[in-house]
Amino acid sequence: MRKLLIILVFCCIAATTGTAQQLQVQPRIQLAQNGGMTLSEAVEQVRRQTNGRIISAETKVRNGREVHHIKVLTKDGKVKTHKVQGRKRGNG
Repeated sequence: MRKLLIILVFCCIAATTGTAQQLQVQPRIQLAQNGGMTLSEAVEQVRRQTNGRIISAETKVRNGREVHHIKVLTKDGKVKTHKVQGRKRGNG
């Protein structure tokens, strides 16, 4: 079971390496816009705080606000998901 998990993690890394690199290249958008972070800003913040490798990042909308879900491969080989509050959506 452990070998399967390790293989799965490496497959995820291989499949998302291009995506993570693209996220780091995107231009920054001002934080003041709707009072929150963009996905690229959240990715950079998590990367700096964890000193890990970003394996995926996506934005979901919950209760009219973006929530960025960022998966990180830590130095000890664990995958952890960080949630970062994003901008407001809609009227309000």
